[in-house]
Amino acid sequence: MENLWAPWRIDYILGKKPEGCIFCDKPGQDKDAENFILYKGRHNFVMLNAYPYNNGHMMVVPYRHTASLTGWQGEEQQEMMQLAAMCVDLLKRVMRPDGFNLGMNMGQVGGAGIADHLHLHIVPRWNGDTNFMPVLSDTRVISEGLEATYRKLKGALDEALRGSESL
Repeated sequence: MENLWAPWRIDYILGKKPEGCIFCDKPGQDKDAENFILYKGRHNFVMLNAYPYNNGHMMVVPYRHTASLTGWQGEEQQEMMQLAAMCVDLLKRVMRPDGFNLGMNMGQVGGAGIADHLHLHIVPRWNGDTNFMPVLSDTRVISEGLEATYRKLKGALDEALRGSESL
């Protein structure tokens, strides 16, 4: 029998669930690397998903606590889409995926793990990244640790933002 090594999951399994909203709290903690926050915009921020569907799974999250697409200002929506495009370009450059899934799970029934605060998922996909594991054992294999993925993406993003090159 093969073992699937995913040590980062134990903190979630055994850990005390945080009070409040992680999407509201984490951007103000001044612990961007620890919280896997890659970028902070004016209305939205970008972070890695701590429990990813695939390596490089990012989220664009509005600072404003909302579960609805209604009532957004144009600048909020526009920045979310601009950051999503930036994330796709960054992932193309650094991780070279063959495609992407982008989407929002709205409400608990819609699959949202945090139903009260919208967030846009950006999941890179590679040809053949779905194998027998999800089919036979309802398990995904994530081949790189979050810290390594964060360092790689953050370094490339910071370099691109410092220089004149666009993502």
